[in-house]
Amino acid sequence: MKKRGTQQRVVVAMSGGVDSSMAAALLLEQGYEVIGIMLRLWAEAGPAANRCCTPDAVTDARHVADTLGIPFYVRDYKDVFKAAVVDYFTETYARGLTPNPCLVCNRQIRFGRLLDEALSLGASYLATGHYARVRQTQAGAYQLLKGIDSAKDQSYVLHRLGQAQLAHTLFPLGEYVKSEVREMAQTRGLPVFNRADSQDLCFLANGDYREFLSRHVPGGPPQPGPILDTTGRPLGEHQGLPYYTIGQRKGLGIAGPRPLYVLALEPSQNALIVGTAEELGRRELIAANVTYVHDHPPSHPLRITAKIRYKAPEALANLIPLPDDRALVHFDEPLRDITPGQGVVFYQGDTVLGGGTIQPAKGSQGSGSCVPDG
Repeated sequence: MKKRGTQQRVVVAMSGGVDSSMAAALLLEQGYEVIGIMLRLWAEAGPAANRCCTPDAVTDARHVADTLGIPFYVRDYKDVFKAAVVDYFTETYARGLTPNPCLVCNRQIRFGRLLDEALSLGASYLATGHYARVRQTQAGAYQLLKGIDSAKDQSYVLHRLGQAQLAHTLFPLGEYVKSEVREMAQTRGLPVFNRADSQDLCFLANGDYREFLSRHVPGGPPQPGPILDTTGRPLGEHQGLPYYTIGQRKGLGIAGPRPLYVLALEPSQNALIVGTAEELGRRELIAANVTYVHDHPPSHPLRITAKIRYKAPEALANLIPLPDDRALVHFDEPLRDITPGQGVVFYQGDTVLGGGTIQPAKGSQGSGSCVPDG
C-alpha cells in the first residue's frame, strides 16, 4: 500500500462486510481520520434489497463504525446506479453482448461519483476493501498492482482507474490474504469477521440474471429463435439470446454426432450460432474503449498476459495499440471463451497496464455470462 502520511482524512466505502470493515480499521490504526460511507443502490420494487446495502448490511456497517468510533453516513445513489450500471447491463444484453457491470460500477460509481464526494468532504483519499495495490514510482506516476492474495486479487475490475483516481485511492488489504483479514477482524472484535462473501451481482434479488432480464431488458422479454450451425443449417430453437454464453455446451437442447458449443449470438437474426470445439477457439480479439493506467497507450507493441474474464487464467499474448482507443490482442494459443462485451485486461507481471471491452468477431453482430467482482 502507498505510504501517504497520517492525520489525513479518508472516506472508506463500507458495505458491512469484513473487507471494508478491516480497511477502515487499518487506516484508523495508521493515524488517518476515517469516515465511513455506505451507498444505497437501486433494487427492484418489493421486499428484496440490493445485496450491497440490505438493512442487515447497513446495521452491520453502522455497528462496525460504532466499534471503531468513526462517523458513518448512508448516501442515496439509487438513481445514478440505475442509470449507469443497471441500464447498461440490460441494454448490453439486448445488443447480444455479455456485460460485466462491476467494471462500470467501479469506474463511474465508486471511483467516479463517490470519489468526487469524498474529495468534496475534504478527504484526501477514498479507500475500499478491494484486494489490489497502488504504488507510486520515483517519477511520481501511480501503478495499479495485483493483490498478493492470488485467490482474491481484484485488479481486473479496477483496470479502468487512471492517474487521477489512483492518486486519491487506498487499498489497505492489498498486502494481505483473506484468511489474515478475517483473523485480524476477529482479533479487533469486529462483529463481521465471519460474514460470508457476496458472490452474485448486487442488484439481482435472487441471483438469477435470466429472470431479471425477462423483466427489464429493453423491448420486452427475450424471444426464442433458431439455433444454426456455421453453414446456416437450423438445428433447433433457443429460448432467448441473453440466456446463452460463448463456449456453452449444456442446455442447448440439440444433439449431434459431435459435441456442439455456442460460438456466437446474432441479434440481427435472433440466432444462436453453434459449432464444434475446433470452431470455437480464437487467437485474436479487438478491444474498444481501451484505457491505460498511465493514461496513454504504449508507443509500440508489448508482450503481455491478458485476462478475458474476471476468473479466467492469464494468457500469454502480444498487445498492439490501435487508433481510436482500440487494441489488438494476439494470443499465443487459441482461447475458447472470448466473449464480446466482457473486459480484457492487460498485465505485465503484477502490474496492470489497462484494458478494454471485447468486440464481436468480424462478421458477427454480437456474442454472449456475467461475472461479479467477488
